[in-house]
Parts: sequence; structure tokens; C-alpha cells
Amino acid sequence: MSIVSRPSVGGSLLGGSIVLPANACTHALPPRVTRPWSGEPGTAGTVAVVGAGKMGLPLAAQFAGHGWDVIAVDVQQAVVDAINEGRSHIGDEPGVADLVAEAHAAGRLRATLDGAAAAAAADVVVLIVPVMLDADHQPDYGYMDAAVAAIAPGVHAGSLVIFETTLPVGDTRMRFAPQLEAVTGLRADEDFLVAFSPERLYSGAALRNLATYPKLVGGLGPRSTQRAAAFYDGVLDAEVVAMSSAEAAEFSKLADTTYRDVNIALANEFAAYADRVGVDIREVISAANSQPYSHIHQPGLGVGGHCIPVYPHFLLSRAPELSIVARSRDVNDGQIQIALDEIRARVGGLEGASVLVLGLTYREGVHELAYSRALPLIDALVAAGAHVSAHDPLLTDEEIRARGAEPYAWGSASNAQAIVTQTADARWRELDAAWFPRLAVLVDGRNSLSAVALPAGVAYRGIGTGPRT
Repeated sequence: MSIVSRPSVGGSLLGGSIVLPANACTHALPPRVTRPWSGEPGTAGTVAVVGAGKMGLPLAAQFAGHGWDVIAVDVQQAVVDAINEGRSHIGDEPGVADLVAEAHAAGRLRATLDGAAAAAAADVVVLIVPVMLDADHQPDYGYMDAAVAAIAPGVHAGSLVIFETTLPVGDTRMRFAPQLEAVTGLRADEDFLVAFSPERLYSGAALRNLATYPKLVGGLGPRSTQRAAAFYDGVLDAEVVAMSSAEAAEFSKLADTTYRDVNIALANEFAAYADRVGVDIREVISAANSQPYSHIHQPGLGVGGHCIPVYPHFLLSRAPELSIVARSRDVNDGQIQIALDEIRARVGGLEGASVLVLGLTYREGVHELAYSRALPLIDALVAAGAHVSAHDPLLTDEEIRARGAEPYAWGSASNAQAIVTQTADARWRELDAAWFPRLAVLVDGRNSLSAVALPAGVAYRGIGTGPRT
């Protein structure tokens, strides 16, 4: 599309829902291949994508689809083998499998375990490996430090290194560029270029997101920013926003995700008040969001996934004085207490109680357990002496047992006294109370089952919807 200094597109908040249209591809394909690649419009080179997982493989496929030679780098031999056979290993990500097969058949996509060799052969290196949290909620750099060490011997004069992994503010400049300089003996932003450009992808819609959301880019200096912006302008169909610095781009991603965490925490506190005054928070939020400047999110049992529960802690690791951010994390992590308290009240205690948890993944339709609130819920129930069973259509019995619960076969008879839904899977709407003759309470953790018929004497507990008996 174009390179700008401020985003020129955005979505209306009317009704609290944002749906942006995907941009059509306007590139003249195939581009002219140049060696080395210098950023000239309409040209392509070689890019190494380090970390070929759920977000990295869609990136690799996207770049290859726009005429670049792509080397995917991963530490898992099975991942490398799959890509070298032209197969996607990441499951249901629309369009990715076809792009991978096409790019492999065209000779534009291959994979390797050797990060240094890939970097040596590449004009651009894109790193997208996880930085998560340690036990003290501090950034855990283990994977990223290893990835940087792996590529560093191959980084050469003229290389462009881009970090897409979300990072604390300052890490691109102060942590990772010096690591590359120490190994290469080259100067960052002079001999080789370094930029930060956060991934903004949602599992299940990665390719659509790449064609929709403005691509934020910030370098260590103007040359790094310009070269990184030129790269993305050639491989993406969305607008590219060349920001003033790597730090501004790093902060933008943290601000985006932290805003959502704070918004959800506010919705959860609103839900608690709605229960107290006897109104349905869903009606309240729907009405409030009819004002275009209101975009209140939905309450629930908390927040899971790789992003929203993690990145506020990146901010707090640098700025612990951000009290609203810290409070929001506490509120959202504390939401499972609603389920624990309701079960305790309805069943007469947790010890010996039989509890069924529906939905262990962090959200429905995504085979990923990262920071799912089902996990601490199960841990708390087991620690209190409850007997916990669980069901998730995406998980095997072995995966469920590994999380401390016994598998429940959907539709079978159960002695569960309490059911807690942690996802809003459509399957839960098929729930039949006749399967659970001892059922005392249904805790609807995502407010998706208010229409499910329950027999007299079985309590319904939503999040901010008020009790229903």
C-alpha cells in the first residue's frame, strides 16, 4: 500500500465492535529479485524467519507469496521436516497450508535448524520466537537470547534484523543490538540495520490480519526504519507506519495489549457491581457501547493467551508505578474466585465436590493452553480436595490428564455437582442437564449459556448477569 508516519486507517467504535476490511494485493508480482537486496521498490531478496511456529509460519508463507526467497529457521526437526515437505504443521490457520505448499513447490520456501547459515544467506532476518514470563512475572528471555545467539555469526554488513516478538521498551536497542554487535564486530544502524515491528496477529486469522492492520515499524535510526518499512511495504498489503524509533513501536504494542487487559478488568468490576444491583451487565455494555466513544469489553473468568496476560507485565517490569496496569492484572487473574465461591456456596464446600470444567484452551477453537484460566481453576479445585473432570474438543485425554483433571466424554452421564465453562464453545449450548443428575450449579464463565434449560433447583451463575434459579 504505502508508507506513512501516522496510521491513516482505523475502525469505528460504534456498538463496541471493530471489523476492518482486508486490503487487496496491489503489488506487481513477481518482483525483480536482487542480490543483495537494498530496499528498492518492486524488488525482493532473501529473508530468514526465525521461529516457524503459529505466528512465524504465516509470516514465512506471506513473504514467500510476495516473491521473496524464504528460509524458515526452527529448533524442532519435525517443524523443519514438515516445511521441507511443503506441509504446514500449525493446524487450522486459513490459507497458510496452501501458501506453504505453493511456495515450497515454487522453490521459494525451505527450512533449516542452522540459524547462522540462514542469516548469512539472507538480506533480512525476522525473529519471532516467544518471550514469556518467569515465575516472578518478569520477562523470560531464554528463547530469544538463544535465537539471537544462533543467528549472530551469520549477520553481515548490510543485514537487516527485525524483531517481531513483543518486547519490553528498550530491548531492541539496549539488549539485542549489543548482543549482535559483540559477535559480529559490526556497528548496529551503521554496518547492519536493526528494527522492531510487532506482530499483530490473532490465531485463526493470521493472513487476514496481515492484510488488514497497519504494520508498525521503528528502527534504531532513520536508515533502519526506512529499510524495514521498505521490506514490509513489499510483502504486506496493509499500510506501513514508519515510527520515530524502535522504542515507540515497542511501546505501541504494549499499550495496545495492556489497554485490552485494563478494559476487561473494568468490565469485570462493572460485572461485580451489576450483580450487586441486580442488572444484567450484557444489557448495560450493549447500551453503553451504542455511544461511538465507548468500547467496553466483555467480562469473564479472566484472560488467557500469549499476549494479554503477559505484556502488561513487560510494562510493569520497567514501570512498576503503573498502578492501574497492576490492579487490572490482579482483577483479571482473580476472576476464577467467582467460580470457586459459587461452587462452595451451592455444593457445601469444595472438599469432595465433583466439578466438571468445560474448555481448557485459553479460548474456543484454538489448540493452545497458554495462560488459560482453566489451569489455575483446576489447580485450586484439586488443592481444595475436589474431584475434577474436564472436556475440551481440541484436547486428547492424555492432555487433559496432564493438567490434573479426568477426561469427561461429552454426552455421557456424570455425577458432577458443578459445571464451570471457561470457553464459549458453541458445543456447550448442547448441554443437557439430564446427563448430570446431581448438578447443583452451572457457572457460565463466558456468559454464553444463559438460554440453556436447567431444571428447578439448579442454579445458574453468569459473570455480572445475576443468579438464575
